[in-house]
Amino acid sequence: MISPWERLHSARCCFCCHVRTGTIILGSWYMVINAVVLFILLTALSDPDQYHLTSAELANDLDVMDDANMCIASAISLLMIVICGMAVYGAYKLHAAWIIPFFSYQVFDFALNALVAVSVVVYPNTINDYLQQLPRNFPYKEEIMSMSNTCLVLIVLLFITCILAFKAYLMVCVWSCYRYVSGRSNADVLVYVTNMNDTTVLLPPYDDTVMLPVKQAQPPSLLA
Repeated sequence: MISPWERLHSARCCFCCHVRTGTIILGSWYMVINAVVLFILLTALSDPDQYHLTSAELANDLDVMDDANMCIASAISLLMIVICGMAVYGAYKLHAAWIIPFFSYQVFDFALNALVAVSVVVYPNTINDYLQQLPRNFPYKEEIMSMSNTCLVLIVLLFITCILAFKAYLMVCVWSCYRYVSGRSNADVLVYVTNMNDTTVLLPPYDDTVMLPVKQAQPPSLLA
């Protein structure tokens, strides 16, 4: 019979990596990506003439991103850095509550991608509309647009399905880490100590309690 402590340590994810280590690596990777994005956005805000793309460059009627949208994107990147940092800290210091915000973000991101997949199935013409909005110098734009609509839908659905499967695996990894940290915290309080008259009394182990003989029931009293 596997003990609960061994069951906790048997939680493994990809490449035989523990779910706790995987969560730390995943959170650190998200922090690096969002830090790079935040750096690019702040650099673009500090020098808008150099990084601002106009509608003439992308053959579109609107600018790619104005200052207000860039500020919102910078705030979102900063918030993501905080959330990922909380997940890394929670997994490292064994604080389960700190992992919940990052897991909630994963659920929200998975739901958005699932909605994209549903929208592709319900409105397949949106793929062509999106391709027409791409820049003229986009690689292989003409070849992609020359494909049939059904083939485009199947390719996009296959691509989104692979992304959803990968995101679902990462969600399971983070959730397993949360359960591991929660179980680790619960395992630390399995020993109950009662102080009675300055004497420490330890409860007997569970196996010894099960092996104790069961008292026989008393015979029923005689009725008068």
